[in-house]
Amino acid sequence: MSGSKGFISQLNVFNKDNYQFGSSDKTSKAKSSTTATSEEVGSDVEAGQQFVTELDQGEKKLGLVSCIGLICNRMLGTGVFAVSSTIYTLCGSIGLALIMWAVGAIIAISGLYVYMEFGTAIPKNGGEKNYLEAIFKKPRFFITSMYAAYVFFLGWAAGNSVNTAVMFLTAAGADVTTWNQRGIAVAVIFFAFFINSVSVKTGLYIQNALGIFKIFIVLFISVTGWVALGGGLKDGYQTHNFHDAFAGTENATAYGIVTALYNVIWSFVGYSNVNYALGEVKDPVRTLKIAGPTSMVFIAIVYIFVNVAYFAVVPKEKLISSKLVLAADFFDIVFGEHGKKAAAAFVGLSALGNVLSVIFSQGRIIQQLGREGVLPFSNFFASSKPFDSPMVGLFQHMIICLITFLAFPAGDAYLAISNLISYPMNIINFAISAGLLWIYYQRRQGKIEWNPPIKAGVCITTFFMLSNVYLIIAPYVPPSNGESVYESLPYWIHCVIAWGIFAIGGVYYLVWAQILPRIYHYKLETKDILGDDGFWRVQIVKVYDDESKNVQNDAEGDSPSVENIELEMVESKKDADEGLHSRLS
Repeated sequence: MSGSKGFISQLNVFNKDNYQFGSSDKTSKAKSSTTATSEEVGSDVEAGQQFVTELDQGEKKLGLVSCIGLICNRMLGTGVFAVSSTIYTLCGSIGLALIMWAVGAIIAISGLYVYMEFGTAIPKNGGEKNYLEAIFKKPRFFITSMYAAYVFFLGWAAGNSVNTAVMFLTAAGADVTTWNQRGIAVAVIFFAFFINSVSVKTGLYIQNALGIFKIFIVLFISVTGWVALGGGLKDGYQTHNFHDAFAGTENATAYGIVTALYNVIWSFVGYSNVNYALGEVKDPVRTLKIAGPTSMVFIAIVYIFVNVAYFAVVPKEKLISSKLVLAADFFDIVFGEHGKKAAAAFVGLSALGNVLSVIFSQGRIIQQLGREGVLPFSNFFASSKPFDSPMVGLFQHMIICLITFLAFPAGDAYLAISNLISYPMNIINFAISAGLLWIYYQRRQGKIEWNPPIKAGVCITTFFMLSNVYLIIAPYVPPSNGESVYESLPYWIHCVIAWGIFAIGGVYYLVWAQILPRIYHYKLETKDILGDDGFWRVQIVKVYDDESKNVQNDAEGDSPSVENIELEMVESKKDADEGLHSRLS
């Protein structure tokens, strides 16, 4: 066994030796054991991907249709129903608002290709965490700590909990106040937590059923808009908003443009959703090549059509005042008061479906960080008890969401939360795209192998990186003429909170990976574990100076996990087989 490569080394996508399939008898055998030869696979990295796929024993459940659904259901939340009014107000004109939606779509598509390149090079569950760790190797565990803080302290489901509350109150014909909005939002996030904790199947069923409402609403709004443009509404009603569509563009500012882009990009969040479960995807290269672009093009076209419909029906003065209830006002104009209430109910249900979907995903990310040993009290967060669900991770995300929307004033809650999610995400995307350019540079220098089957390329990656640079810097430009999207919050609040969250990750790194190991005389190492789901993952373990005291990073005890015992048994069996073969020969 001493001459064989370690499992970690074999998964290292930067290791040239992993992609040389004809250099030895052992690698020839490895090549023949995969489902395709290197010629059939077509690239070194794809061959490496086949090797990883063979090692995973879990069932590959996600096909092409499922992956398209994962992307579309995550992106098609409530953004296009809730932010179009704000985007128009910030841009000052119909034409510039539509351009912002197109620019946002282009940025999202460029990001999609960056993520697809990383996904086909590192086809494992986990998404950007894997890519950041592959790029930023030193100091060890620093980027992992920063990412853990990013995931742990952001209330991703909070924004749409608030939007659900606003829509339900609108459907009921009630005035939206601070406390009834917060009260219903609390009920929404608790419902999502409870359903996903007690019955995973029931939660998925409700998510899928509510997904139908999303598609129905956006298609219906789009068709109604084209009818309005053709003069088909009652008495030939039209707004004529497209006459001199760029009037008012001169009033746009840097602050307004970047804030509008934030709201557009918030509506496209989810294009990387498949990357979090890529290890469970059948034929990941082919699936990503089709599912990613298909989903993005469909959503981009639908978003443009929905906004055209809004502008064809809703007068400019109403566009400014509608804010979160623009879709309801649209139906009010077309179908009257009953139509407004029905639309608000449907949009509220769509938002509820998004809350269920987001908390479902975030709970599992928290659980995965616990399983890897990144979080304190890792066994607690890794638990699936008592309902065979990530109940602890779901509960943690619910608490963060409660704190998030209770901390912000009711009038600012939705936009503040969406900006708070988008800003650190732009920092992550900048790091990933800049890292990919660095990989391209190293490849040109001949230092690494990097030839994944899907490539973003230098131009697309550079565009995505520069877009995120602008989105990181521009929010610090003060608003003028009272155009701040917040009623009572400072315009920079989401930026400061985001950097504060990353700072918490840096402090955690110092305590967890530097100070405590020195005090208690151990070091943190990684070990590859075959999880009970059949997929390999990295687990961080404590290795004490006294080797007889090696223990797992287990906050509740020092007994080895079932996975570790199984792995050691497999390794022992391999050693015994190799020794027997040596004696026989």
